[in-house]
Amino acid sequence: MRKGLRRGGSEPRAWQRMLSGRRLDLLDPSPLDIEIEDIAHGLARVARWNGQTVGEHAFSVAQHCIVVEEIVAHIRPEIEPRWRLAALLHDAPEYVIGDMISPFKAALGVDYRTFEDRLETAIHLRFGLPAKTPPAIKKLIKQADRACAFFEAIQLAGFGHDESVEFFGAPPPGYSLLIEPLPASVAQERYIHRYDVLSEAAGYRGKDVAFDTE
Repeated sequence: MRKGLRRGGSEPRAWQRMLSGRRLDLLDPSPLDIEIEDIAHGLARVARWNGQTVGEHAFSVAQHCIVVEEIVAHIRPEIEPRWRLAALLHDAPEYVIGDMISPFKAALGVDYRTFEDRLETAIHLRFGLPAKTPPAIKKLIKQADRACAFFEAIQLAGFGHDESVEFFGAPPPGYSLLIEPLPASVAQERYIHRYDVLSEAAGYRGKDVAFDTE
């Protein structure tokens, strides 16, 4: 049997087994097959900048997401906990698809974006968030994401200050960051901790899967 084919059939396998035991259908992901432990485990082992960073440890997507959530709260201190949770989960699909740099995403085109959006929707529904993030919140998270990338580029990826400003813009006033990439196990633990804190603050902790698409 050729690798990737189902037993007794000719169609390629389209699901991935997670460490939780869930089987996530990659083409039609269900909220029921998504667990925060799987997300945290995966993101803590996905390297930003394709691993082209200085230091003993890679700067993981999990640690990046924690910083982005912090920056969102810095920019808008009064923001609701559920939108801080959305910020923490903004790169959650990468626990399955990895962290592709922006030029490569553009080269892959709309099919990749459709797949990423479908997985993001399933993740949001699983954790009580609206299926689609409101445009204003999405813009805020993107601002924080770019601010984090500004610091990453200079401190980890070999960019000069002016070059980083050109690509990512200047960080928000009053915010500074000294990056210390964490071991995967530590990043994983901290990501789950932030999820626990934010989901409880948002009133989602302990609830069943939500299917509110508004």
